[in-house]
Amino acid sequence: MRSHRSAALRAAVAGVTAVLLGAAGLTACDVSGGNSPGPSGSTAGAKPSPKPTPTWDTSPRSVAAVGDSITRGFDACSVLTDCPEVSWATGSDNGVRSLAVRLLGKKRAATHSWNYARTGARMADLPAQMEQAAAVSPGLVTVMAGANDACRPTLGSMTPVDTFRADFEDAMRTLRREAPKAQVYVSSVPDLKRLWSAGRTNPLGKQVWKLGICSSMLADPDDLATSATRRRASVQDRVMAYNEVLADVCAKVRLCRYDGGAVFDYRFDGKQLSHWDWFHPSRDGQSRLAAMAYRRVTAKEPIA
Repeated sequence: MRSHRSAALRAAVAGVTAVLLGAAGLTACDVSGGNSPGPSGSTAGAKPSPKPTPTWDTSPRSVAAVGDSITRGFDACSVLTDCPEVSWATGSDNGVRSLAVRLLGKKRAATHSWNYARTGARMADLPAQMEQAAAVSPGLVTVMAGANDACRPTLGSMTPVDTFRADFEDAMRTLRREAPKAQVYVSSVPDLKRLWSAGRTNPLGKQVWKLGICSSMLADPDDLATSATRRRASVQDRVMAYNEVLADVCAKVRLCRYDGGAVFDYRFDGKQLSHWDWFHPSRDGQSRLAAMAYRRVTAKEPIA
């Protein structure tokens, strides 16, 4: 009797369930979450294994450089002239020992390093330079740009921070699209206020600055009035904001290392500055930049 009642009860429950599901337009599979589990050992419904995160290669096999006059070695060898052979990134000068030479050796660096930087370039010029660099499928791309965005005739003509960010993001997208496996090393913008501090005691440097070099920071170098002090502080704040952008954007891009502010923090003096303009790096300054970059590129983990 009990078995007949149990069977009848089960039938009644099944019938009610079927009616309710049908009224809702559902099936038993919908209620259980979709696909039924596969047989033992089956991979049905299993999530694909995540792709391994790319690891930083401390020994890239080629180097391409983008940026501005610093990377072109401007005023390091002679007045108002590029001197790419002493470039910190790709130069061949034995005294400098560029990043490319340190990484690749001098013989290989001669055929596997390229300098696409341009004197006077600003961040807006970087996407086009990145496209050139990507075309050679480099193992590493070095970036040093931003000084010219702050070094303008007036404070008002400095590149806005949002524009600077958009241009840098555009450059990084260009590289990732055209050369997805390339690593990127990003140098911070130098401390322009220290340039003023280091060069303002040199009479020749001050005369050269009058020609219009980085007027936003270096104009009237002996003027210590409140307005001049505020002007220099505004340029310094803008440089620091640019460096925050470089760090932030790089952190969001795979295989990108920011220098942690190493170039900005470097306590250079007159020996590291060109004696033609007291603004650009001398040979010694270029060598210091190369050493800083090499240490960070070859580190197993990023150096803060």
